[in-house]
Amino acid sequence: MKSVFLLSSFFLFSISLLAADGKNVSYKSGDETVQGVLYVPAGKGPFPGLVVIHEWWGLNDWVKEQASKLADQGYAALAIDLYRGKVATTPEEAHELMRGVPEDRATRDLHAAVEFLKSQKNVKKDRIGSIGWCMGGGYSLDVALQEPTLTAAVIHYGHLATDPEQLKKINAAILGIFGGQDRGIPVDDVKKFEQTLKQLGKKVEIVIYPNAGHAFENPNNKAGYRAEHAADAWKHTVDFLARTLKK
Repeated sequence: MKSVFLLSSFFLFSISLLAADGKNVSYKSGDETVQGVLYVPAGKGPFPGLVVIHEWWGLNDWVKEQASKLADQGYAALAIDLYRGKVATTPEEAHELMRGVPEDRATRDLHAAVEFLKSQKNVKKDRIGSIGWCMGGGYSLDVALQEPTLTAAVIHYGHLATDPEQLKKINAAILGIFGGQDRGIPVDDVKKFEQTLKQLGKKVEIVIYPNAGHAFENPNNKAGYRAEHAADAWKHTVDFLARTLKK
């Protein structure tokens, strides 16, 4: 993300029941109204907040399930929709939808999601994080780059930045989870990303599964799903978020 767009602190939002543990929400992103699904733990809170960012498929059931599981761990999890209601069913459609997201709109939407969570009375304003998979993993890094108050960011096999001038903007603790056989994100790039962050004095943890490829955590990826690695990645994620967001 190259630009940061400041939004009004006034948010109009509506909430309607979606399921036992999730609610449809809408909030302002610039001049537009965008949608998401908010999952909130039982109890009064306040809770740490998480912006949950979908893969290139869109806001589908798998991503909602991850947000629900994160709420079970004690986080107010906002699953955002960067595609304005569209969900892909084929790789070709997913590629088209991903390429169709304007950079400036994505920047606004991500910022709006952070501000929406901060506007909730039952969310800790100083304990906001981001998490995403695939395309959403890259956007999770973008949130860390553009939001100086972000506390933590989890990147599941998402695109990386290696320019020190960019990475010095990060104040959040970073967890990166990658597959050693991922053709789109070479291990050398992951190691360079980790090394640069450490040289800048940033908090970073990197986990690489040598025999896993891209999107190995999603069981819908029939050929590439690795159940054992996915379970271990989830444990790393839960432990990291507890250490960074539940202080």
